[in-house]
Amino acid sequence: MTDSKYFTTTKKGEIFELKAELNSDKKEKKKEAVKKVIASMTVGKDVSALFPDVVNCMQTDNLELKKLVYLYLMNYAKSQPDMAIMAVNTFVKDCEDPNPLIRALAVRTMGCIRVDKITEYLCEPLRKCLKDEDPYVRKTAAVCVAKLHDINAQLVEDQGFLDTLKDLISDSNPMVVANAVAALSEIAESHPSSNLLDLNPQSINKLLTALNECTEWGQIFILDCLANYMPKDDREAQSICERVTPRLSHANSAVVLSAVKVLMKFMEMLSKDLDYYGTLLKKLAPPLVTLLSAEPELQYVALRNINLIVQKRPEILKHEMKVFFVKYNDPIYVKLEKLDIMIRLASQANIAQVLAELKEYATEVDVDFVRKAVRAIGRCAIKVEQSAERCVSTLLDLIQTKVNYVVQEAIVVIKDIFRKYPNKYESVIATLCENLDSLDEPEARAAMIWIVGEYAERIDNADELLESFLEGFHDESTQVQLQLLTAIVKLFLKKPTETQELVQQVLSLATQDSDNPDLRDRGYIYWRLLSTDPVAAKEVVLAEKPLISEETDLIEPTLLDELICYIGTLASVYHKPPSAFVEGSRGVTHKSLLPRTGSNESVESPDTAPSGGPAADQPSVIPTQGDLLGDLLNLDLGPPVSGPPMATAPVQMGAVDLLGGGLDILMGDESEGLRSDVGGSPAMGGSGGSFTPAPNTAAPTNVGAPLGTGLGDLFDLTGGVGTLSGSYVAPKTVWLPAMKAKGLEISGTFSRQVGSISMDLVLTNKALQVMSDFAIQFNRNSFGLAPAAPLQVHAPLAPNQSVEISLPLNTVGSVMKMDPLNNLQVAVKNNIDVFYFSTLYPLHILFVEDGKMERQMFLATWKDIPNENETQFQIKDCSLNADAVSSKLQGSNIFTVAKRNVEGQDMLYQSLKLTNGIWVLAELRIQPSNPNFTDLELSLKCRAPEVSQYIYQAYETILKN
Repeated sequence: MTDSKYFTTTKKGEIFELKAELNSDKKEKKKEAVKKVIASMTVGKDVSALFPDVVNCMQTDNLELKKLVYLYLMNYAKSQPDMAIMAVNTFVKDCEDPNPLIRALAVRTMGCIRVDKITEYLCEPLRKCLKDEDPYVRKTAAVCVAKLHDINAQLVEDQGFLDTLKDLISDSNPMVVANAVAALSEIAESHPSSNLLDLNPQSINKLLTALNECTEWGQIFILDCLANYMPKDDREAQSICERVTPRLSHANSAVVLSAVKVLMKFMEMLSKDLDYYGTLLKKLAPPLVTLLSAEPELQYVALRNINLIVQKRPEILKHEMKVFFVKYNDPIYVKLEKLDIMIRLASQANIAQVLAELKEYATEVDVDFVRKAVRAIGRCAIKVEQSAERCVSTLLDLIQTKVNYVVQEAIVVIKDIFRKYPNKYESVIATLCENLDSLDEPEARAAMIWIVGEYAERIDNADELLESFLEGFHDESTQVQLQLLTAIVKLFLKKPTETQELVQQVLSLATQDSDNPDLRDRGYIYWRLLSTDPVAAKEVVLAEKPLISEETDLIEPTLLDELICYIGTLASVYHKPPSAFVEGSRGVTHKSLLPRTGSNESVESPDTAPSGGPAADQPSVIPTQGDLLGDLLNLDLGPPVSGPPMATAPVQMGAVDLLGGGLDILMGDESEGLRSDVGGSPAMGGSGGSFTPAPNTAAPTNVGAPLGTGLGDLFDLTGGVGTLSGSYVAPKTVWLPAMKAKGLEISGTFSRQVGSISMDLVLTNKALQVMSDFAIQFNRNSFGLAPAAPLQVHAPLAPNQSVEISLPLNTVGSVMKMDPLNNLQVAVKNNIDVFYFSTLYPLHILFVEDGKMERQMFLATWKDIPNENETQFQIKDCSLNADAVSSKLQGSNIFTVAKRNVEGQDMLYQSLKLTNGIWVLAELRIQPSNPNFTDLELSLKCRAPEVSQYIYQAYETILKN
């Protein structure tokens, strides 16, 4: 017998066996086979090869088998659209089956098969099913319209299905009504402009009738639809509320929240004098309380929604404080949320209860919860004035526990209590000062420093306390540094004779030794204020502070109104409108509460304010911090200007083009140095003066102030920019040693002269044979450098002979980002071989001649480039003064846009432009470190921050050679 038997087999494989069973005559065997196919499909096996055989099984009266086949079809129709069309006839036939379950199944499956070719065949069966005598078929067909609209919206509109859906709202069966509403809402969400749910009192009546009889999800659809309706008057609003109220006792929490949403919206239209209004408030409390007996996750969602409701209408739950008391086994997220609501509900009536609870919480083990509880005591003090004393004594008791994090939180909230009730509880300061050494968190340190600075006149050793913080100034967080700077300036203004050294020390730490722009700016402003007008400084720094209110943590009213319209959805849990977390426009329409009509309060929208009224002439917007950069850079401390009187109109910042004409006014004419007196004039945009350039007569002399000379004019370029002296050229170095290139040695450098770049080479033949036929090629590089002409060596290169060549380059070659950025890979060929080497070119050969930026443009661009793109470098021991630096850099196309002098330091503002169009802006601070050398601090801002390191290298190379 031969070996061929090993290659033949009687087994045909699983698919083949299933195929045979699917084509079996026995119904049971067929059903078993289809079940096996579905099982294989479910676990991820590919059974698409059986498509025609499974489709043949559709011709059956057995409902179970039909469902299985339809399930298979839904899964594979997308990958086999041509095959799926084979099943269309059966669908059409099934849509006319006497059994309503089969009719519904057919139309549901056709809706789930998302294949364009099939949709056109679906229209006729769908039309019949929408008008079917059986409600089960109609409700299924209603949802199918929404699915079809998602696949082909135009087709649905052309076929008139939307009108049929609208008719179904008047259907006699509540489930059909609910599904029609759900389908229309779904379609309306994807087309917010279309007015599909055109609700009127008659259709609302039908919806309310259906509400009592449909399933819980049907009720949610109907309630959400009702929430979008605008009743014509308060009587209609009341009637709807009366019919929705029974839903509050539903077992499903989603139905309860949807009912609460409808009632919260329609209550806006009810007058508070109505008896019904009070009844409704009473009815809203029990269902919300019941939600809190569910499992923790549901409790959390309920609490987030209750948080919104309490902010809108605290009276609903004002008697239910006890349900928000924390249970020992609540998860932390529920505890924190309950705590928040307790504070919102705190009032004079229940404050004793609340404080007893909070004091208990402050001794718990969970650190986060304890912190929040201590903060809550402070918030209660601010909210309920009568309880403030009790709160303060509770906080003092907690401080005595000496538990570090409790003490720190207590100090933070006591600071706020001082702000709310000035000159009332300052007797506790001594206790606070005892705990100074234990503070290690920035917020607590900052709060304590604020207290010491604010009440310096009452604390004998205030200067010592603040000095103790000053020792580690640079290790503190920005928050603490800023607070310390302000506190010491306050102390100086209160006790000038004893603290002059301290204030000078902090001002120099903040301005000279710090690289934080916020700190530096605040330091300079204080320095200038103190040096020019101490009286003005006192008025600014020791000004009367506005009292703080408890409302600081409330959600902004318009946002709250919008969120009330989204109760029971994700927006109410996030406390953000859907537009903040839903991508794209689908489903995001801005909602707002209804205007109240029942009372005499008239609601006038801002855009209908009379044109002559205040709304018309108030475009003034508070300028953002960024907008003030131009003003600050442009100030100079000349003597007070006796120019034309300032106009008293408000500064219309809204009407100023901040990057264009507005800055022209700010900066004055090219020839004028804009001067302003910080102490009195409103040139900074304060106290409502319009921006007027100061007259030319303002002398640019700096005031001889006790604390330093103030800032020179940023745009005073009279220091003189040097004449063009040619770009710096580095000495030649060996790029390719002879031993690596069979006797050819290449050394060279790069130069830029009058706009053209060249590679200056020296080729030396150290071999024993003549070299000829030279050629050169560059690999792709970051800036597209390439030879602009062939490498021309006119005569063969004899042994021991050298030749100098200047190879012109351009920047139009292929670009590829290299690492490092300025790496250049070169290939040189001669009659012997091809040799490769790489070299680094200095970036200043790419600085173009038109790199000087306009002053206005410089300011606008500096503001526009994000702060994270700013990088800072130091250049040590440079032997040049400011003018020499400016002149030398200009030779290499780094242009000085502006110059000023601050505290004996020169500041140069410079711009340069690379060959590929990238602008780089620089601030160069020149600090004399000893008589012969200066240290330079370089800040670079650029939209492509990866070049900054190489620009710094160019600066260092140019200035040190």
